[in-house]
Amino acid sequence: MTPGPWVCGPPVAVLGLFCRGCLGRARGRPGRTFSSSPRQTSRWNTRDTCGPQPTQDNPRVLITGQTHHNISFNVILSDIKKPPPHVFNSGPFVYADVLDYKLLRELIVNNRVTWLVHYSALLSAVGEANVALARKINITGLHNVLDLALENCLRLFVPSTIGAFGPSSPRDPAPDLCVQRPRTIYGVSKVHGELMGEYLHHKYGLDFRCLRYPGVISVNTPPGGGTTDYAVQIFHDALSTGHHECYLRPDTRLPMMHISDCHRATIEFMQAPECQLSLRTYNIAAMSFTPEEVAQEIRKHLPHLKVTYNPDSVRQTIADSWPVRFDDSNARRDWGWAPAFGLEELVSDMLRSIRDKRTSEGLPVS
Repeated sequence: MTPGPWVCGPPVAVLGLFCRGCLGRARGRPGRTFSSSPRQTSRWNTRDTCGPQPTQDNPRVLITGQTHHNISFNVILSDIKKPPPHVFNSGPFVYADVLDYKLLRELIVNNRVTWLVHYSALLSAVGEANVALARKINITGLHNVLDLALENCLRLFVPSTIGAFGPSSPRDPAPDLCVQRPRTIYGVSKVHGELMGEYLHHKYGLDFRCLRYPGVISVNTPPGGGTTDYAVQIFHDALSTGHHECYLRPDTRLPMMHISDCHRATIEFMQAPECQLSLRTYNIAAMSFTPEEVAQEIRKHLPHLKVTYNPDSVRQTIADSWPVRFDDSNARRDWGWAPAFGLEELVSDMLRSIRDKRTSEGLPVS
């Protein structure tokens, strides 16, 4: 499912014609004043890399709230949590709190960042349990990266979510443009982000880009408090105990996506020429299924799987307010989006990957 506190965005964009226009329009905008900060050493600021600002074909990317990535560019990962050893050893990783504006600014300037991908956020169920913290991270943190992206003329990517829709939204399918009105602080903050990004794009030329993710299924990201997280946990339970207790009704249909498709959609969208984009926020879709349907597909590989249902009132109410399917026809038309994984491919890949991971860690496999 969607990872824990994360946000996506491309802070600094390349210094081309667009950037000069962005900066020109931003001059009339009220700004912040800053104190000087100590010089930091960056592994990118070397003799070999101190040439002209990189082009969009070779961006320098800062990702907030993320401890893994699938981007073949220069990437700095950041979070407030200690990363696993394989992540720490794979490339630059820094501590970054999205509420610390000065620290984020230093990272962007010292590393000559051109894209900011902002994943930091509290997810739906966790956010409902701590609304004040969700408001700080999801809204105040967002405003920090918006201001920094505008100040430094970055290409900014901020993910949105299925949770940006509400009970009055069209559900089957939900189009890109419709009534939203979510009923969770997570959803409200995401709608706020969509609208703020679009506003700053039209008023100041900020290259803001946003995708509404469905439930994202990944072997590397443990359930983090999202309403769709059952669709990750069920695979782990199937291979460990053979039993999964689901917190949603068996017939609860929701849009889902394999993490590989999610990563690829984000990269392709970020690389798309701006002239191809008719929107700043797009739905992306791959499949929709119910807990019972994914359980039946898993039983084709593991017939012993037992699933019981014990609906949680908070998560079930949230799920019942969300779309059953996404209409992503605009993304398919404008920048060529197409998923690679359906339900059958997703189940096969997840079971194989989790089995290999448990085996390598010396854990039993059911």
